[in-house]
Amino acid sequence: MKIVDIEKWNRKEHFEFFSNMASPYFGFTTEVDCTKAYDTAKEKGYSFFAYYFHKSMAAINTIDELKLRIIDGQVIQFDIVHAGSTIGRPDGTFGFSFTPFSEDFETFNAALQEEIKGVHETSGLRLSNERLGKDHVRHTTIPWNSFSAILHPTDFNTTESVPKIAFGRFNIRDGRKYLPVSIEAHHGLADGLHLAKYMEEFQRQLDQ
Repeated sequence: MKIVDIEKWNRKEHFEFFSNMASPYFGFTTEVDCTKAYDTAKEKGYSFFAYYFHKSMAAINTIDELKLRIIDGQVIQFDIVHAGSTIGRPDGTFGFSFTPFSEDFETFNAALQEEIKGVHETSGLRLSNERLGKDHVRHTTIPWNSFSAILHPTDFNTTESVPKIAFGRFNIRDGRKYLPVSIEAHHGLADGLHLAKYMEEFQRQLDQ
C-alpha cells in the first residue's frame, strides 16, 4: 500500500475537478465473450459464476487506477484488492460477501464457497462484516436478465471510491455466449482508458 503524493500526481487537476462534483462517478456497460470460460468451467465442474468472478478480480488487480481509494483525505493505492459481492439467498434476499483474492482459482473458490455458506446461514445485509473495508471491488450479478444499462444506488459522498461491477445473464448469438458487464468508478481516480484496460484484460483472462 502506498500514499499518492497528490501535489506531484499527474492526475492532480483531474482528481480535484471531479472530486468537487456532487456525483463524480462514471462508467459504461458492454459485454465480453464468455464462451471459452463457460466451457472450461463446465468441463472442470466449477461454478461459472465463481470462475468468471475470479477472472474479473484477476483483471482488476492488473490496473493500478482501480486499486486507488480515497481514505481520510488521502489517495491510497492498495497492492492488492479483494472481491466483494452480493450473494442471493433462497428466500429472495441477499447479503454482502468478502472473498480475499488469490491468483489461484482453487484457493479463491474455496474462500468464496465459505462466504456463500455464511450468507445462506444468516439474514440481513451482513453490514457487520468487518472485512468490508475499502480494499475491495463491489460486484453484483443479475442472473435473471441480460442488460444494456444498470443504475446503482449511490451515496453522493465524493470520497466514495470503491469501484462497482455488475454482471448479467449471458446472451447467445451465432453460437457464442456474451456476458453483459457494467463498471463504474470515481472519475477523479480513473478514466475511460483504465476501465477499457480492465475490460480488455478481463476478456483475455476469460479466453485463457
